[in-house]
Amino acid sequence: MANDTATTPVWLITGCSTGFGHELAKLVIARGWRVVATARDKSRVAELARGAEKRVLTVDLDVTQADQVKQVVAAAQQRFGRVDVLVNNAGYGYQSSIEEGEEQEIRAQFDANVFGLFAITRAVLPIMRAQRSGHIINITSVAGLIGFQGSGYYAASKHAVEGFSDALSAEVKPLGISVTCVEPGPFRTDWAGRSLRQTPSRIDDYKETAAKRLDSTKQSSGTQAGDPVRAGEAMIALTEKPDAPRHLVLGSWGYETVLADRQARLKQIEAVRDISMGADFPKS
Repeated sequence: MANDTATTPVWLITGCSTGFGHELAKLVIARGWRVVATARDKSRVAELARGAEKRVLTVDLDVTQADQVKQVVAAAQQRFGRVDVLVNNAGYGYQSSIEEGEEQEIRAQFDANVFGLFAITRAVLPIMRAQRSGHIINITSVAGLIGFQGSGYYAASKHAVEGFSDALSAEVKPLGISVTCVEPGPFRTDWAGRSLRQTPSRIDDYKETAAKRLDSTKQSSGTQAGDPVRAGEAMIALTEKPDAPRHLVLGSWGYETVLADRQARLKQIEAVRDISMGADFPKS
């Protein structure tokens, strides 16, 4: 185990009460590193600090609350003086057909998955710029690269984070800051049981598309192939690479699905090359 001196990296991880965030925080702490572990109710992550109180700071954080975002980042800087890795893990799923999506649910989804992530990233960037180092890991999803039936609004929120991360990487890479989106496929995190909201589909035309997927998501919970502990180990390994990748798809299903989609998408773009190239003004 590494020592607990001021030379160990500092991780700020959102959404540590369960799932990926919880398992990742435990792994980082076990290495002897320093962690700011957040949850909407910090009592749910209190056990993470037991026996490691000097290295672990637990803080209340609802990423949709701007004041809490600022307070958490200020507390991290005051306690440890730096932030080396920001893991934007907080968020949840929402499923419905596009047509039956509820405005309040859609906006709440974006507040948590998108605008909250934007806010804490902005708050941490001044620290990382001053350090001229850091790594921002945004937990998106295979749905951040591919839109699936029944998950259009969830996919839209994760696609937004992917686009944001592209631009962020271009801006901060020259400053020594890496940006990676981690895109898990199905993992055994009880995501469907604790972090998923659904608006049931009652339109018969969607019975074989959105409605079927909403049902299958609940039924498959607890049987997914992905191991959240191994996912956490993969994220730690990511931060130790000298040239961290922009994407890390996790799980065999996710990897194979994304690869097939990207290959098919490239073929589709190439198939209409003449139409694409013909949209310019004629060359004089």
